[in-house]
Amino acid sequence: MAKEAASGSSYRLETLKWLAEEYHELNGSQYDVLDSFPSPLEFSRLVHIGRPVLIRESAIPDSKDSRAWSKNWIANQIGDRTISVAVTPNGRADAVTPGPDSKLYFVEPHTQQMSMRSFLDTLSDGPADRSTDGEVHYLQSQNGNLFTNGYFDLSGEEDPSEFEPLREYVPSEVPWCSDALDKSPDAVNLWIGDEKSVTSIHSDPYENIYTVIRGSKHFTLLPPTGGWCLKERRYPHATYVRSTATSQLELVPSPADVPLVRWSSVTDPTAPGALPPEAHPIHVTVNAGETLYLPAGWWHYVRQEGFTVAVNYWYDMEGRGMSWVWLNFLRNTEEPPLGNEEDEGEANS
Repeated sequence: MAKEAASGSSYRLETLKWLAEEYHELNGSQYDVLDSFPSPLEFSRLVHIGRPVLIRESAIPDSKDSRAWSKNWIANQIGDRTISVAVTPNGRADAVTPGPDSKLYFVEPHTQQMSMRSFLDTLSDGPADRSTDGEVHYLQSQNGNLFTNGYFDLSGEEDPSEFEPLREYVPSEVPWCSDALDKSPDAVNLWIGDEKSVTSIHSDPYENIYTVIRGSKHFTLLPPTGGWCLKERRYPHATYVRSTATSQLELVPSPADVPLVRWSSVTDPTAPGALPPEAHPIHVTVNAGETLYLPAGWWHYVRQEGFTVAVNYWYDMEGRGMSWVWLNFLRNTEEPPLGNEEDEGEANS
């Protein structure tokens, strides 16, 4: 039985490799660049093709105030409001990290309530101001920290946001995208951080419109067919918790009944040898005033340069047709192995 299982696993892997190579031969590693936003019809064609597109235009209107989106301007807009900030000891929130018992965990950040000004004071202004000492703060609360889908429904219920004062400067949707997809965003998110924060490689079931307001974002992308080379594993869950005794962040494993988290074991796909030769990553830098269309299901690893502010719009991918089926097939031909060898041994005993 073990030999048959290994043979079946090998066949599945070879099939996924063949699909990835076929896709690459037809599409290459290039991406389109547009000087201005597409029309709804043009964008619907881009969604159908499902390739990343860099657009040299911002989804956020230019402000008449030259100080707009500077640290001081943001702090003045938010005032004394308390906001939720992700805090880690290493800049890797939602990432695979060794625990005190030497096991690997998928670790979520500690969420700290603080003022916007206090948060911004923790961020660098660029490479010359870079420091790796101390904790790393990143505004990455996601799931609609600016607008949720409740903002667009007709229920009359409020859609509160910690960043309410910034809403007048950020459109609640991207018109050409909403018209093309015939829907409003599921979530609109604000991201603020610096080069100390890194986003682990992952994929989302959203059509993603990502616009950078300040700084630069460096994306490393792989198509859905490239998921085979990311070596997904299943890891126990943990969270960074601030110790009441030392005030330091500690990695605290979650209870055993918390489901395992499926995540890539490749911590840095840009590192030499991290990906196999058959992988064909695409590298895209999105500068201030530019927008990236990232199709649903594309894997992305993100670094940023200096003080960076961005807004993204998540639109639910179309569930009808074959797109959702294909994404599920590419990831679910078999269950990934456990991320810790001792756990694998216990599961097989």
